[in-house]
Amino acid sequence: MRKKWGNIGNKTIPFIFLAAILVFWQLIVDRGIIARYILPSPVDVILVGMKILPEIKVHLYTTLQEALTGLMVAIVFSLLLAMLMDNFSLIQKAVQPLLIVSQTIPTMVLAPLFAMWFGFGLLPKIMVVILVCFFPLVVSLLEGLNSLDPDFLNLMKSMKANRWQMFYLAKFPSALPNFFSGLKIAATYSIIGAVIGEWMGGKAGLGVYMTRVRQSFALDKVFATILIIVFLSLVLFKIIELIQFLLMPWRRAINK
Repeated sequence: MRKKWGNIGNKTIPFIFLAAILVFWQLIVDRGIIARYILPSPVDVILVGMKILPEIKVHLYTTLQEALTGLMVAIVFSLLLAMLMDNFSLIQKAVQPLLIVSQTIPTMVLAPLFAMWFGFGLLPKIMVVILVCFFPLVVSLLEGLNSLDPDFLNLMKSMKANRWQMFYLAKFPSALPNFFSGLKIAATYSIIGAVIGEWMGGKAGLGVYMTRVRQSFALDKVFATILIIVFLSLVLFKIIELIQFLLMPWRRAINK
């Protein structure tokens, strides 16, 4: 019973803290401590967000298309590269330093270069998404693949299992928790990556819309767009959690 109440408390405390911040934010704007044109109140942001939904449908669809396409491509390439790096130490030694170096280059520097090289269509935005999603996926997969007990692999070898059988029967199932941890991070990064790519130029997307309303000093619409971006990231995160719940029934049995 104590554990149950502890879990309920752990879930409610963040909501209480967030509610307190929003109430404080609303009060300082309503009382004129900060002007509305500088910092719109939460109520203003929500009302404007509902108002602009019809006009940003195209932008919303474009950002989702870029984010999901880039995420899917990143998943495929990370799976392939993680398999190669796990099976061939030479590839791991050659590629791993490059992966680390790729994360030291600011995305804001690469995004305009992609726009100059590949134009202002969907491709440069998708490439930005791939770039920000690829690293957490590969690293989490490698950690998961290397976490399997070597004695279990030796047992499979004694039973004449080949590399592919050891991978899909033992290594990949054991790496799923790590994989989904990286995937949750990558899913939230995908929306942000698409928006960053859109800031560098384009015809549609939440980043393009945010740039336009910011230049017109419509800060309430800027905050409403940020709220929509946060909502999309949370929805993707929860979808990944649901997929993990469905694909890993043994975890449900352990947690019972």
